Amino acid sequence: MGIPERKEREKEQRRNDIVDAAERVFFSKGIWTATMDDVAEAAELSKGTLYLYFKNKEELYYAINLRSLKILMGLFQEAARQGETGFEQVFLIGRAFYRFSQEYKQYFNILTYYEIKEVDFADQESVARQCDTQGQDAIDLLIGAIKTGIQDGSIRPDLDPGRTAMMLWGLTSGIIQLTALKGSHFEARHGVRMDNLVDETFSVMRCMLENRTDLTPGSTPGCQGGPPRGFTQSRS
Repeated sequence: MGIPERKEREKEQRRNDIVDAAERVFFSKGIWTATMDDVAEAAELSKGTLYLYFKNKEELYYAINLRSLKILMGLFQEAARQGETGFEQVFLIGRAFYRFSQEYKQYFNILTYYEIKEVDFADQESVARQCDTQGQDAIDLLIGAIKTGIQDGSIRPDLDPGRTAMMLWGLTSGIIQLTALKGSHFEARHGVRMDNLVDETFSVMRCMLENRTDLTPGSTPGCQGGPPRGFTQSRS
């Protein structure tokens, strides 16, 4: 390995070390209260060195969010491979999203902030743009599952894959954020178990997507039958 390659590798390692330090700070102090001074201290670097790699705290946040999106994409890909039909793939992807919120809570919080934040994607080389690309890859995977379902007859053929994917993403993200942020309040006040609420939400979406061949023209899809294979989570 030549000197330029070694220097580039060392630079990338230093960058990853900074993101690791930023994760520890953001996860312990929160996005709002964490500062670049905190990150520099955790990384054992001067603040000036920190700014050579990241121009501000927002850019550091995007670097962490990119990690969260990559983890989520990996879960989506794993889930999609388990579905025998496009219909099953869609709902296994949805279940993977819920699993992500439960098993990677800190990354989920980072992603939630990204979902509600106005982001400037103008700079093609920015970390924010990389987040957008990674997020679009996840949407494309969902679109592909919907297309597969239309082709294999498990999903209604009158649905537009792109619009349907965006709708499912919004509904799924919304209900999972609700359970994550106010789940304990809903359980205490209304006696609603959050895992049940998630299952019921996915069942409603199932009714919207399922290609029911037993329906007459103009009739409304019903909710007969159970959820797709591998969909319902086990309960203790």
